[in-house]
Amino acid sequence: MTRKRIPGQAPLDEVSKAIIEHLQQDGRRSYASIGKEVGLSEAAVRQRVQRLIDGGIMQVVAVTDPLELGFARQAMIGIRVNGPVEPVAEAIAAFEEVDYVVVTAGAYDLLVEVVVESDESLLQLISGTIRTVPGVAGTETFMYLRLQKQSYAWGVR
Repeated sequence: MTRKRIPGQAPLDEVSKAIIEHLQQDGRRSYASIGKEVGLSEAAVRQRVQRLIDGGIMQVVAVTDPLELGFARQAMIGIRVNGPVEPVAEAIAAFEEVDYVVVTAGAYDLLVEVVVESDESLLQLISGTIRTVPGVAGTETFMYLRLQKQSYAWGVR
């Protein structure tokens, strides 16, 4: 999810933050039960959740383990870029196998997480797709051996 704050958009109030925290703990929790906790009706919670989704502040998704779904490889790819980073980031973000793109400072200009079906698919993605994007100067691939921890419940501030 790309989050671009809309200029002039009001910061989140405490009720919206509480709704987000409840959904981070359990994305299947009913709007009625959240409403009881935060002092709103089910319809009011539904409207707030829709505004949060429409505003790009949050999304509600099922988080899965790609290896359990038949994907053989997960990897993080560090990418060095010549020239402007944003066009390269946008091009790479459009690839189906890419699920995470972040612009960074340091040894790499971009970090890209990919999920693929095989080593051959990973090789094709890196050599035949990512390295052909104009501006890509080099890549380094970090193969995932085991997912030790993945959490999205960091709360709100």
